[in-house]
Amino acid sequence: MKKIILYVAALIVLCSTWMGCKRDSDYIKVSVSPYISNFDLRHLYKGTDLPLNNENLGGATSIRAVVVSDHTGGNIPAGLLIVQNSRVAGNAIDSLRGIAINIGTDASKYVPGDSVHVNILGATLKRVDGIMQLTGVAPTNVEKKASGKKIIVRGVNSGALASRPGYYESTLITISKGKMAPEPVAGDTNAGNKTISDGFGTAVVHTEAAATFSNEGPKPFADVTGIVFATTSGIQLWPRSADDSDQLPEIIPSALVITGYLTDPSSTDGNYEYIQFKATRDIDFAATPFSVVTCNNAGILVAPNTGWAFGGVRTYKFNISSGTVKKGQFCYVGANKAIWGLGTTDISNAVWIASKQYATVNGDDFGTATGNLLANSGNVAGVAVFAGLTVTGNSVPLDVIMYGGNGLVYSAGPPAVGYRITNTDQYSTIQSRVTVPFYGAGKNISKFGFPSTAGAFTMLGGAYNPTTGIWSTGRTAKFIVLTGSSPLSAIEEATGFTTLVDK
Repeated sequence: MKKIILYVAALIVLCSTWMGCKRDSDYIKVSVSPYISNFDLRHLYKGTDLPLNNENLGGATSIRAVVVSDHTGGNIPAGLLIVQNSRVAGNAIDSLRGIAINIGTDASKYVPGDSVHVNILGATLKRVDGIMQLTGVAPTNVEKKASGKKIIVRGVNSGALASRPGYYESTLITISKGKMAPEPVAGDTNAGNKTISDGFGTAVVHTEAAATFSNEGPKPFADVTGIVFATTSGIQLWPRSADDSDQLPEIIPSALVITGYLTDPSSTDGNYEYIQFKATRDIDFAATPFSVVTCNNAGILVAPNTGWAFGGVRTYKFNISSGTVKKGQFCYVGANKAIWGLGTTDISNAVWIASKQYATVNGDDFGTATGNLLANSGNVAGVAVFAGLTVTGNSVPLDVIMYGGNGLVYSAGPPAVGYRITNTDQYSTIQSRVTVPFYGAGKNISKFGFPSTAGAFTMLGGAYNPTTGIWSTGRTAKFIVLTGSSPLSAIEEATGFTTLVDK
């Protein structure tokens, strides 16, 4: 044992001696990057002017970034070059940040997509008129390396912008479905500050009086892109040109929003499937009628040339022209009023706005009697709400959801045909300035899945503003497993149902 201990001790001494005598050539040589990311640069600022040097820059001297500012529209603070970049190593997740660089009139020489290297050694990091920026940078310290580089444009809601202004400052963002409040009237222009609401809060859009598009009429409902500036007046979004505001079709608030559906009752499907809605205002259906249309595309591989009005075994229509419902109440469309099929809890005390024995009776105006109104497997299916009692291939729904599998339900044509959608939490009829009015066109492919458990009720939870028609929290699906004795409260009081949020 003593020999073993002496042997180990000798090894330790030998290893220590060898390590202590390592040659310079035995070490891995590394060098500090000459570039600092905007993410790290902004973290250096502690509220007071900061002259930049080798020490606080950690050996870096420059930033390399992509230009997002465009002075041709006249709506960028004078002299500021706005660039954004991400960390190239380390924690690069969510590291996109922007910075303003004051280089005077030379800032107008650069356009969006220019790749630049900027020597910032000796510059000062400070806030001027509220905007964090680098001052003391000579125009000759900016070197253009390339053109046409991809620009990351983040989609940001107004609530996120308000809660994390420093995160988005001096970066290019888009606020989607921004509704101007108050709505513009004849003679209004873009000039000045305009407040938009996207359902998550409000944001201020600023246009300088000298901007080339300041005298144009404002767009009351639009996707608004711009650079975020933390001015002395608060957080503002500055569009760079008229093209940074994409007009959207006006959202018409729906008096009925789709909040759930039962696709697979415990017994036969026929006459026991139903759809749940929530009323967003008081409705007298005799005075203000609506239509509800379902689509089931089981085994069919042809896009419907008249959409929701196709009829036959594919679409089935309910006319709602009598009865009343109060704001905030759940209401139902179906046939037999049982919570989960034959012999289960009677829910006839709920508000039924339409009841039709669809397994034996044809739909109102179109739709063949069917034992499977709502698909529970296979191709994509859906539900749509329409104002009035007339539904044609050109009718646009007030609310619409799709669920299930795939299947061919859209054809680009010409002419394009399919199921028309509207601007909701799930769909947008204008994308990148292109009209996409059908499910399956563009990015309109959102759908809810089939329940993972047979017989589950699909509950759609979200937050809806009945005044603006905007979803501040989009609908998500939750599957509620029912039993024969489940009470009505199981599907009306469960957490996650759509709430109404008036703001």
